[in-house]
Amino acid sequence: MDAVDVIASVLILGIIIVSLLSNVVVLICFMYNPDIRKQVPGLFILNLTFCNLLLSVSNMPLTLVGLITTGNPGGSGFCQIVGFLDTFLTTNSMLSMAALSIDRWVAVVFPLSYHSRIRHRDAVIALGYTWIHSLCFSTVATCCSWVGYHHLYASCTLCNARAKGAGTQFVIFTVALHSLTFLLALIVLCVTYLKVLKVARFHCKRIDVITMQTLVLLVDIHPSVREKCLDEQKRRRLRATKKISTFIGTFVICFTPYVITRMVELFSPGPISPHWGVLSKCLAYSKAASDPFVYSLLRHQYRKTCSLLANKVLKRSPLTSSSLMMENNARRNTTNNVQPPTNNNPPGQ
Repeated sequence: MDAVDVIASVLILGIIIVSLLSNVVVLICFMYNPDIRKQVPGLFILNLTFCNLLLSVSNMPLTLVGLITTGNPGGSGFCQIVGFLDTFLTTNSMLSMAALSIDRWVAVVFPLSYHSRIRHRDAVIALGYTWIHSLCFSTVATCCSWVGYHHLYASCTLCNARAKGAGTQFVIFTVALHSLTFLLALIVLCVTYLKVLKVARFHCKRIDVITMQTLVLLVDIHPSVREKCLDEQKRRRLRATKKISTFIGTFVICFTPYVITRMVELFSPGPISPHWGVLSKCLAYSKAASDPFVYSLLRHQYRKTCSLLANKVLKRSPLTSSSLMMENNARRNTTNNVQPPTNNNPPGQ
């Protein structure tokens, strides 16, 4: 092992640890918060978390061992199973992100009719399609024996060396795979999230107009309060842009180098540096570690659940979903019981 392989091994080990911990936390939040389970996006996040966890315990450790041993760490049959999972899980996770973006688009653009447009049944149908889509590509690759240990990526995945007898068919399959997964998901993400950003900016402008009109009417307002209002306007505009940039940016940064390397490998006669191949694979793996933070753990509902669970663990209280439900119901009852007093006296008394 040279210095680059050592750095890559440490990087993959870090990705495995972060991915396992963060995705397990998301899964725990889903299990113990009934409000999260009731939401339609929770099904997409659950499916994405499942794919990331399975990728973290199957493909990533094998790549780490492959880097350390500089060779195939398992037999041919075992490597084909892991390669099947690599194609299936990566495809499934990309389509799950596209489904999440469509859900957010409907929620923002059609807020009043969201619950009638996106129901749990619709989410199950969408997830069924992602599984069928992913199973088709991974099954075809496995049945055609196009899956094996690839030294360029130090992992069990689609392998050109195993498809020498079917060069044209393998090229068509690989182009179709990345076009109908990466490219399709990228187009859906860009279209939906840019529409969400457009609506968010429109609402921000409306709020800014109302704020400015209020500031004009309040002549005696303190300058510091006026400055805080203007700063809040800027933060509001930047907040929406940062979120959309994070959704699209992490997808592009993590998957694009790997997909481009795959395309170059198909059509370029020259060799590709194995260090670059491993790096592109590490970037693709890093998406599994970043997804919990991008889609779940930085949201208020998940942060609140994590805080509640942490307090229960520190106080050595039992972790039950019923206790969390009782606390949510108690908060709702408290809110509903705070009503203005009524006057029971008849008029004139």
